[in-house]
Amino acid sequence: MRAEYGPGGKPGGVKTWHIVVEDDTTAMCGRGLEPEAETRDPVHWTDRPGLSCHACGALFLREAPYLPTEHGYREQPE
Repeated sequence: MRAEYGPGGKPGGVKTWHIVVEDDTTAMCGRGLEPEAETRDPVHWTDRPGLSCHACGALFLREAPYLPTEHGYREQPE
């Protein structure tokens, strides 16, 4: 994840979190981001959902493999 800042720049705080591939400065949604912008591991995507880029999230989920062993089994209603 790489931060996009609002009009106040870094001191004004993060406007949106985007998903990037490795150290790229272009988000999956196509937005160009500052090379010096804060980065985080994608596991933090849900920490503040209101700040997460919806387009990046959708694209990331399309590319991420679904691993059933990572999800708990839920009994399905009959």
